[in-house]
Amino acid sequence: MSQRGYSELWADAQLALSRLLTEELPAEPARPEKDRVVFFQRLAMLYVRYIQIFRQLEEVYDQVVHPQKRRVVRAILDGVIGRVLELKNEMVEKEFSEYHYMDDVLHDLKLTPEDLEIPIPRYFLRERNKELQERKKMLTEILKLVEVTKSPEPLMAKDMSQEKAIKIIQVAERARQGRLRAKLNEESRNMNRMYRTKEPGTDAIESATVCIQKVWRGYMQRKRTKIVREEEMIFLGMAMDPKYQVPCPTEIAAQSSEASTKIKQEEHNEDYQKSLVSVTNQLRDVEGYDISKTMKEQIRQWFIECRDTTGSFPDFPEEEDGGSALIFAEKNPQQLMEEIAAKEDDESDNKPKGKEEKKEKGKKGKDDEDEEEAGLKMMPSAFLSDLEMENKIFEGFWKNRNETRNFSQRHEVELIKEERRKMIEEEIRVKVDEQMRQELADWKLAVDKDKGGKTKANAKKKKGSKSGKKKKKEKDLTADRTLESLCQELVEQGLLKQANNVRLQDYMGDYSYLGTTLRQNDIEPMPSLSDVRQVLSLYAVLPLGSQYVHEKAPLIKAILLAGPAGVGKKMLIHAICQETGANLFDLSPLNTAGKYPGKSGLAMMLHMVFKVARLLQPSVIWIEDAEKMFYKKVPKEEKELDPKRLKKDLPKSLKLIKGEDRVLIVGTSTDPLNADIKSLCKMYSKIILIPRPDYGSRCILWNRLIRKQGGDVTRALDLGSLAKISDGYTPGHMVQVIQSIVTKRRTLQQANRPLTAAEFVAPLAKIDPVFQEEEEALKNWYAKTPLGKKRIKAATGKEEEEAPVEGKDAKKKGKK
Repeated sequence: MSQRGYSELWADAQLALSRLLTEELPAEPARPEKDRVVFFQRLAMLYVRYIQIFRQLEEVYDQVVHPQKRRVVRAILDGVIGRVLELKNEMVEKEFSEYHYMDDVLHDLKLTPEDLEIPIPRYFLRERNKELQERKKMLTEILKLVEVTKSPEPLMAKDMSQEKAIKIIQVAERARQGRLRAKLNEESRNMNRMYRTKEPGTDAIESATVCIQKVWRGYMQRKRTKIVREEEMIFLGMAMDPKYQVPCPTEIAAQSSEASTKIKQEEHNEDYQKSLVSVTNQLRDVEGYDISKTMKEQIRQWFIECRDTTGSFPDFPEEEDGGSALIFAEKNPQQLMEEIAAKEDDESDNKPKGKEEKKEKGKKGKDDEDEEEAGLKMMPSAFLSDLEMENKIFEGFWKNRNETRNFSQRHEVELIKEERRKMIEEEIRVKVDEQMRQELADWKLAVDKDKGGKTKANAKKKKGSKSGKKKKKEKDLTADRTLESLCQELVEQGLLKQANNVRLQDYMGDYSYLGTTLRQNDIEPMPSLSDVRQVLSLYAVLPLGSQYVHEKAPLIKAILLAGPAGVGKKMLIHAICQETGANLFDLSPLNTAGKYPGKSGLAMMLHMVFKVARLLQPSVIWIEDAEKMFYKKVPKEEKELDPKRLKKDLPKSLKLIKGEDRVLIVGTSTDPLNADIKSLCKMYSKIILIPRPDYGSRCILWNRLIRKQGGDVTRALDLGSLAKISDGYTPGHMVQVIQSIVTKRRTLQQANRPLTAAEFVAPLAKIDPVFQEEEEALKNWYAKTPLGKKRIKAATGKEEEEAPVEGKDAKKKGKK
């Protein structure tokens, strides 16, 4: 697609976005919706439409060359990502489930399940490529140093009995004699063949010729039959033509154009950055003096007008309030003075005045809550205002802009001047404000001497700190150490690891097509692997990838992945790190056992991990076997490892994570039933249950995993039957079976003996599947989590009954 085509795609996405914004930001606030199902349908519709815009904008941002356009698209793209996360959070709170099924929405919009897939923005890795390469290089060098410094284990001579030594010598001698005997026998057979060979007669030659002809004709006929069958299957549309499996010339051309586009993007961006510096310096030199002069004149005029209207000189606005920017607003001196006075009154009113006022405010708050509970409303958004502003920028500047002269899509200098002029004005305003404050003080001293104490009375009191107590800053226990030394120590201790090269798309699974139908029949469906992939994209990948999104979107600090062994929990953690370029820290109970002993050692370990995680963000802190940290009762065999060591200190460190820290704690658990559920749920705000794969996912997994191992999936391999009999088995079990069957030797034999489903049955039978009892136990455990309890209450209708119980009735219940 050309640059013009991407500009049109951007215009289409903006048109769809403007329609959504008019729906979400109406002139009059929408009435609360009483029907929960109708409200959720509205949320689901908005969610799907935002994902479509997200996909279009991501493609535009990846391919557009114009540097100034890319910055506008990036701002809109981040806003759309944030809005998608907000809608997801709202759907979870309204439906009380981490997984949602939108078959009816897809049907109404005539979309496919692939349209619901969350695209991972390519700029997460592409724009940080150099930084990631340097980080990877640093880690590999540290790992090499660690391997070199590790002293090899001394060779210990094992004690051996005389009988065992004699047996070993006998086995070796008999093997040597056997090899010699076999060699002599082979030589004797060859000599016998040489003496037996005689000149063949005419009958023997004819029979040999006939035999060779039979074999050759049979081979050629089988080959022709195979070709005819393949042509027939291609003609019927049941097989793909081999010419379409090889990349066609247009695909190769498209790939080369994408590569050249990336080079152009870098070149244009470099030119843009150089132009920014040169234009800024030019404006500062040429227009700086005039700007400061006009500002001073306007401020002096304001001083005189205020004295004429009020009889005294005004107080200069503080930097926190905007400084002289308030003066340049379209207000007369009287209005400005009233506004400053009103702010002071508000600050004094915000202070607590007494118990009676607090009670009244509490009553009002309750009344407001009662009014809000009458219906369901959309939660306030942190992204809609930014999206509306960026949409106005597009419509006002880029929508109808004629770019026929800018064929190469270079930056526009006039646009840079407009942006930089504002920045220079802000810089100059700060300096001018300091000078004019001093000048105003001199005027007051010179003119208002006769008023005496009035100047002091009118002087603005300094604002005290909003919070009386200052927040204690976290002590830096490693202030004298460099980042490289900290990284080296963490690598040596095995706490900082390199993530495996796995992508989120490698976590294969099919869409759950019966989710809506089952929920309509009051049956809670088990989520599919596709649903798990989608949820982790929203909760982990998108917030970690963008700083702007992470700061404004609903903050998720910790996620727990619970499910049977082999469902891919560890793979998902490595995939999150690869998709976002995050560092992987391992604080699993087994990994930290015996390291940094004592309370001081534990504090140092956590301090180092979280310090490096913040400095090298985004970061993922992985806790394998998370249930061990919250054991109800520690098993005897694990008491020496002290698995509950981090139980108190890790939640404290978790509280210190803020919106600007792109640090995520991810725990994995195969047996969460052994943990204290209350403390586990306090630690992990999001608990995601990963089930065994369903039939559709198993079909996809068998097909792709066999091909990945080097096997050919032919008609002889009945994947449907194989998927049916493997019900209960996890992807880990499937990988294990495929690796044992599809060996190098077996792949060489596929031409004569294709793979069959029967070959995989025997090794499957040796592995224990995930039994129904285990799955039901996990379901029952999840029902005891906060979200699971809400889901059950909503399903039984208890939530609606318990909601109005407030005030006196609630107190009476408490007394009872």
